[in-house]
Amino acid sequence: MDILTALGLAMPAGLNAYIPLLAVALAEHFEWLSLREPFDVLGSWWMIAIIAVLLAIEIVVDKVPGADHANDVVQSIIRPAAGAIVAVAASGNTSSVKPWLMVLIGVLLAGGVHAAKATARPVVNATTAGVGAVAVSTVEDTSAAVMCVVAIAAPILVVVMIVLLAAGLWVLWRRKRRARRRQARGEEARGEEPDDGRPEVR
Repeated sequence: MDILTALGLAMPAGLNAYIPLLAVALAEHFEWLSLREPFDVLGSWWMIAIIAVLLAIEIVVDKVPGADHANDVVQSIIRPAAGAIVAVAASGNTSSVKPWLMVLIGVLLAGGVHAAKATARPVVNATTAGVGAVAVSTVEDTSAAVMCVVAIAAPILVVVMIVLLAAGLWVLWRRKRRARRRQARGEEARGEEPDDGRPEVR
């Protein structure tokens, strides 16, 4: 079950890096989880305090239109890294899975969720004139917290979470692909050269 817990904690890191970090820190402190060394240091009160402060900043910034996009750019490195940390830490000392493999899986899971979030947020801001940022961000934070609780308390449900994540990423990819095709057809109808997304070489 440690592996399922690790995978379940890596996914919400793509929504908010500090919620799963705080979850594993508290779980280690209160002995709900036994983290792989040397990540057990996360259970120290001073580490919990630092993560809590970073979480408070993230929660505020992510709800400000414009600032949320800049934050997503910065978090493109932090969120996958957090996913790697919680994945390898929560896998436990007794896990037979190599740490480097847990790091890779954590990066991929958190990175995939982050990519979906970073792609969808500008669309939400544009269609709602920025008003939807607060609501969407709150839903994301709440979802991340719930996913962490599920991963720790009922890790078997992580399998369902992974299936839903894969399905969601597939749907987003299909929609983006259709949008590009419609754009290309529209440009061809106007006699314009289709935009393949690559910069023009002069």
